[in-house]
Amino acid sequence: MKGGINMMKSKGFYRGINLGGWLSQCDYSENRLNTFITESDFEKIASWGLDHIRIPVDYNVFENDDGSFRESGFAKIDWALKMCQKYKLNAVLDLHKTAGYSFDNYGESESGFFESNKLQERFYCLWEELAKRYGKYPENVAFELLNELTDKSYINEWNKISNTCIKRIRTIAPDVIILVGSYDNNSASAVADLAEPYDDKIVYNLHCYEPLKFTHQGAYWTNAIDPDNRFSFSESNITADFFEELFAPAIESAKKHNTTLYCGEFGVIDIVSPEDTLKWFRMINSVFEKYGIARCAWSYKEMDFGISDNRLDSIRDELICCI
Repeated sequence: MKGGINMMKSKGFYRGINLGGWLSQCDYSENRLNTFITESDFEKIASWGLDHIRIPVDYNVFENDDGSFRESGFAKIDWALKMCQKYKLNAVLDLHKTAGYSFDNYGESESGFFESNKLQERFYCLWEELAKRYGKYPENVAFELLNELTDKSYINEWNKISNTCIKRIRTIAPDVIILVGSYDNNSASAVADLAEPYDDKIVYNLHCYEPLKFTHQGAYWTNAIDPDNRFSFSESNITADFFEELFAPAIESAKKHNTTLYCGEFGVIDIVSPEDTLKWFRMINSVFEKYGIARCAWSYKEMDFGISDNRLDSIRDELICCI
C-alpha cells in the first residue's frame, strides 16, 4: 500500500524501543553522553528481536548557543548508527527539543518558537544539516521533526512549519521517511488536524500513555494527575475496545490520506507492578497488531519507565513480545 504499513514494516520500523535520557532529558554531562548507552545496549536490543531504536535528541547537543553546529553531537549519532549497522537495527532520529520549544512545560524554559521566524529558520537549518548527514540512508534512518506539540493553538502554525521543513529536507533527502505528530502531546485524536501528507513517505505519529491515571500514577513531574492516587489494571477499565476507540480518529485520518501510523512512545511507569504492566502492554499490542500500527516503547533504560530495569526481569520475555 502506497505510504502504508508495508513501507514501515518492510523497512524495519515496526517494533522498536526508545533510548530516552541519553541525548535528551539529561544533564548533558560528558559522563552521561558517553556512558549512559554503550554497545552492549544495542546488542541487547537486537537480541530481543526488535527492529529499530528511536533516539530522542535535544537541539543543544547539536548546536551552540549561537546556532552554530557542534561536531561532538553529530559524532554521537554517527556512533549510534554504526552500532545499528553492526546489530542490524534501524533508527528514528527524534528532535525532542528545538531552540524555543519543548514539550515539557514544567521543567524547561524554552519558548517563542511558534512566534519567531528566526527560531523557525534555525529549526529548518538543523534539519537540513541532519538531512545532509543522514538522509542518504533512507533504508535505515527515519526523521521525526519535533516531539509532542502541547497546545492546540499551535496546530495551524505547526502545519505550515512542518510542511516548509519537509520541503527543505526533500531537496536533500528525497526518500527518507518523515514522522509528523500533532498537539496534546501527539494524541491520537489530534492526528486528524495534521496537514495532508506532503508526499508518500510521510507517516503520522502519535504517542499513547492512556489512561494517564494508570500509566503515570505517582509521576512527580506533572500536575495532570494526583501523584498520591494508585490504580490497578483491573480498576482502570482498560480493554481492547478502549484503545480501539482511542485510536479510531487517527486510524481514519491515516486511511483517508493513504498513509500509516507510528506510535513513537508508549509505556507504564515503574510504580506499577510487573504483572499489571504486562497486562497493559498486551492489551495495547493487540490493537497495534490488528491495525498494523508501527511502534516504539518508552523507554529502554531508567527514565521511570525502563524496560531493561531489574524490576521487570520476571516478565520481560513476555513483555518484549508485546512491543
